Amino acid sequence: MSETTPSPTPSPAPADTPAATPAPAAAGKPAAKPAKPPAPEDAPFSSFVPEVLVPALAKEICSYGGPEPQLRFEQGPMPVVGSDCWMVVGELPGQRRFWLCFTSDSISSAKTVALAEAGAEPSLLESFLIDEKKMTQALLVSRLVQRLNGQKWLGPN
Repeated sequence: MSETTPSPTPSPAPADTPAATPAPAAAGKPAAKPAKPPAPEDAPFSSFVPEVLVPALAKEICSYGGPEPQLRFEQGPMPVVGSDCWMVVGELPGQRRFWLCFTSDSISSAKTVALAEAGAEPSLLESFLIDEKKMTQALLVSRLVQRLNGQKWLGPN
């Protein structure tokens, strides 16, 4: 019987030796895409609405040829029902007013729109964008402007 000598166990690498680096990516493979910047809608609600949504809404309304609307973002009683909400309140020429109301501090929350002609108070709340899966700034702006234009409040209708 022959005796075998035990094989020596490898000693750990000294602490000052750099760890093995992975081999470079194989030639011909595309490099990883850079990270996509966050969408404006990912910003906190309290900054997204006044800093992104309101200016975009004003710009789109002005593109119809009228003067710049008076827009403000505030928390207060929802028109008609009086429950507390966040809202974009707008006034157009001829003292026409509108409210885009959010039931909570999220652009994905339930939304309503109220409209009032000069000298009148709003008397009806309309559900707004209730079937949309993903809420975006572009969608909010385009649909609200579409609603105001349908009311014949924008441009030379």
